[in-house]
Amino acid sequence: MSGFGHYDQTAQALEREIRRRGVAIGLDWSDTARLRTLAREALSCTAECRIGLLRHPDYMERRKGELFALSELMLVTMRQSAQIGVHTHGGPAWKAFGRALYEEAENLPARAAAPSLP
Repeated sequence: MSGFGHYDQTAQALEREIRRRGVAIGLDWSDTARLRTLAREALSCTAECRIGLLRHPDYMERRKGELFALSELMLVTMRQSAQIGVHTHGGPAWKAFGRALYEEAENLPARAAAPSLP
C-alpha cells in the first residue's frame, strides 16, 4: 500500500486536533445527544458561518468553529481515500463525531443535506 500512508497520517493528525477541540469545549465523546446537537449545527453551518465562528471573540465559539472545520476535513479525507479503495478512519473522537454527523445527515431533508458528505 505504498503511497497511501498519508491518509493514515492525516487521520491521526485530524483525530488529535478533533480531540483537542472537544476537550477545549468540554465535550464528552460518549454524550451522543450533545454530539448530535453539534453535528446538526455543523451540518447547517455554511462556510460563512464557520468563518464567523473562527473569528468570534469568544474562545469556546472559536474552538467550535475549528471543530466544524476539522470535521469537514475529516469527511473529505474519508471520501477521497474511499474513491481509491482505501478505508480511512481515525480514533474514538473521529468515530464518535463522524457517526453523529452521518446520523444527523440522514435526518436532513434531501435538499438540505451537506454536499460534503459521501
